[in-house]
Amino acid sequence: MRQVFAELLRNNSEHVSAFKDRFDDVQDAQRPDAVTVCCSDSRVLQDQMWGNDQPGRLFTCSNIGNRVVQRTDAGDVVSGDVLYPIEHTGTETAIVVGHTGCGAVTAAYADLTDGLSEPAGIDHCLGLLETHLEGGVELLPPDVGETDAVNRLVEYNVDRQVEFLVESDKIPADVDVAGVVYDFQDVYSGNRGEVHVVNVDGETSVEALREEHPEIDSRIERLWEY
Repeated sequence: MRQVFAELLRNNSEHVSAFKDRFDDVQDAQRPDAVTVCCSDSRVLQDQMWGNDQPGRLFTCSNIGNRVVQRTDAGDVVSGDVLYPIEHTGTETAIVVGHTGCGAVTAAYADLTDGLSEPAGIDHCLGLLETHLEGGVELLPPDVGETDAVNRLVEYNVDRQVEFLVESDKIPADVDVAGVVYDFQDVYSGNRGEVHVVNVDGETSVEALREEHPEIDSRIERLWEY
């Protein structure tokens, strides 16, 4: 047994002390305010980025590339992870969370431009991502460097995932869908760890978003308006 596991168990004891009295209202059911779809990157702090310390507040999903798409025999559908709280717990806000320097987007970009060899499980996930990134790769300026290309494609990927939700007949029209980018690499203005809004219900124009949502205008920022 590696020491790290023992350390995690000790940390869980601290968690118990802090949270043992916070489950009373959610022991039998949940009604989360929002479902978030994050990249399963260890640097993306899924609950802490929102300051959340309340069980039952957020329904958190994660996968490589913050995808909302699941491939079935019937075609591409909204992932059950995302759809479950919307369908069964009354959740009316969905947030797609990309992040700067995304490894999944980096790998997908490399595969689309130069080819890449990955184990089957990873290759399957990248294939789901690449389907939605191909158009973005074609739009990139010819002189763009890899780092800038990846961060532009992070936004493009968030846009495509939001678009998939907005256009799905499984997502009710009254569900708010937002796309954001979590920055811990000083790519956007502001401080590390800030969430930058890049898409709301399919709208990607910074000017239009700031006009429509003045209460969050300082958090609306894009690297790429293609």
